[in-house]
Amino acid sequence: MLILHTESSHGWGGQEIRVLTESRELIKRGHQVLVAADGDSLIAQRAADYDVPVHRLRLKKKRFAEVRAMVAAINTLQPDVMSTHSSTDHWVVAVARLFAQHKPAVIRTRHVSAPVGRGMGTRWLYRSACAAIVTTGESIRAHLTHDGLVAREKVFSIPTGIDLGFFKSTDRQQARAKIKHQVAIDTDTLLFGNIATLRSWKGQHDLIQAFALVATELPKAQLLIVGDGPQAESLRALVASLGLKTRVLFAGHRADVRDYFDALDVFVFPSYANEGIPQAILQAMAYGLAIITTTAGAIEEAVAGYPAATVIAPRDVAQLAEAMRGFGQKVPRRVLLPEAICQRIDIGAMTDQMIAIYEQAASTASPPRSS
Repeated sequence: MLILHTESSHGWGGQEIRVLTESRELIKRGHQVLVAADGDSLIAQRAADYDVPVHRLRLKKKRFAEVRAMVAAINTLQPDVMSTHSSTDHWVVAVARLFAQHKPAVIRTRHVSAPVGRGMGTRWLYRSACAAIVTTGESIRAHLTHDGLVAREKVFSIPTGIDLGFFKSTDRQQARAKIKHQVAIDTDTLLFGNIATLRSWKGQHDLIQAFALVATELPKAQLLIVGDGPQAESLRALVASLGLKTRVLFAGHRADVRDYFDALDVFVFPSYANEGIPQAILQAMAYGLAIITTTAGAIEEAVAGYPAATVIAPRDVAQLAEAMRGFGQKVPRRVLLPEAICQRIDIGAMTDQMIAIYEQAASTASPPRSS
């Protein structure tokens, strides 16, 4: 089966990582997989790190030029299934398919919990222009189906999976020694950490303000922020204004975050919008870390059954500070990930379910390739 993923996002985060990790797993299973993306996008630039081939084309906006490029790609590549991931590429693929000679099945994946409109164009995209819809959480599925926008039998919730063998704890002190040349971590620090793209809704501003409230009470605590993004400069300015430069550490973007997770005592993920099942939450659970997070999106689904999760209301800085303060008495111990969660978040389970969706869609909606 030839699967063509499309992604119009030019940024980098959990959505793009899921596209590439799923593609890599599909290739391991013997499928042909390509990712169609704009050459300027980060997913196109980083796909080689995942051993995933890229078909570069113009894919920036909902315009005729993009539709024309997509028609050419469809007719040339003749995929069995096209898997779309963002609003723009879903629209471009749907319109291009109308004009293409080859008619592949189209699957739309909704990664985020942002509201979906109910206009005529959206209804066409979700009802008629795709064979099935995949969501990363049940709450996202419920939003699409609660008022009949899409029939429930057409929408499948398939949580994001991770490679549990890849994200594996070694030793906290060894991990800190490995990254100490990057960030000035104190030897005996209580280390809170956030590993995510630095976007407004990821809540890093709330996290820094909460840490400021407990910094005096927890003199040996530090906060490590790993990632880059549009809020980087603003976050650094906030830290400087609070006089916390030696207490709040920025590591920037890291292609390999394993040692950074392993160095933490508490993972804090205070996102307040747009979340599906965050990759970072799953990775933190793989390390057995204590977690403080919020009810945003499908996060509660992600941590369901995890014994070391504290869930608070989004954007409540005082509540976040209180949760952090609770770790001031002793360093939290790592926990053993329950087997039920291992099975739920393993990338193999996600891949099995995605293959079933693709095979069903290809068998019913896609004609044989032309010779």
